Amino acid sequence: MKIAILGGTGNEGFGLGFRWAAVGHEIVIGSRLNEKGAAAAARMRELVPEGNIEGTDNLSATEAAELVVLSVPYEAQAATLETVLPALDGKLLVTVVAPTGEKKSRVRLLPSGLSAAEEAQKQLGDVTRVVAAFQNIGAHHLLDPDHPMDCDVLVCGDKGVDKKIAIQLCQDAGMRGINSGALQNARAVEGMTSVLVAINIIHKVKSAGIRISGL
Repeated sequence: MKIAILGGTGNEGFGLGFRWAAVGHEIVIGSRLNEKGAAAAARMRELVPEGNIEGTDNLSATEAAELVVLSVPYEAQAATLETVLPALDGKLLVTVVAPTGEKKSRVRLLPSGLSAAEEAQKQLGDVTRVVAAFQNIGAHHLLDPDHPMDCDVLVCGDKGVDKKIAIQLCQDAGMRGINSGALQNARAVEGMTSVLVAINIIHKVKSAGIRISGL
């Protein structure tokens, strides 16, 4: 699959792209600036010499891809989506965006009352499908392919077929994806990111995660 990662120069987007490239997905790293996307792609090719990896600006990356991953700070979400909106028609957007408070260890309640994922769906309209995933994973070990990612990924979306695709991407990245219900449930999942940040700080660790028992 050809995957565009908007914000692929950041730690989580780059780490996920690295893992997907290593198992054969085509990766297009997007950035606000073409040269930053190209530089990140060059770095990733050093890590995955056999990978099919390129880098460009966000719009060109979106146009080239079958599936788009949004991995930017919440504050950049609306502006980033606005620049690529026409190229997202008919495509699946997997968002990993998780708003945090002024202190990252405090849950942030958005004025809209929605999750960031729901805001993205509202902005994009019905022509683009949005799934939320990867909000609760730490980027610290993503670049170590031998390190087991000791966490589950909660996947929220309104269409089962789209969540199935996201769950496969979780598996491809070495994690277990779990269908966690409607996109509305991303409100709780995104909030858990701040809870995990607090746990990391309190317990002096770097990659606290979530495991779902009983499945």
